Amino acid sequence: MNELPNIGKTLAQKLIEVGITTPKILKEKGLKKSFLLIREKDATACLNMLYALEGAIQNIRWHDLSEQTKENLKQYYLSLK
Repeated sequence: MNELPNIGKTLAQKLIEVGITTPKILKEKGLKKSFLLIREKDATACLNMLYALEGAIQNIRWHDLSEQTKENLKQYYLSLK
């Protein structure tokens, strides 16, 4: 998992804990399902984690996500509260 951008040791471990052990599985599950699985186990899962996962799926640094994508992710994150 660490070969993907934005996936450091901590996030990689969180993904593994929810059964997401390869980049292929992450892409198959998709952003929202993957994030919700992590959030079920870790209530502190934050917006930056959502950005990181989306960047990993797109194979880019999360800083390079478009402003529209970031805004959409922010709205999604806020809708979960």
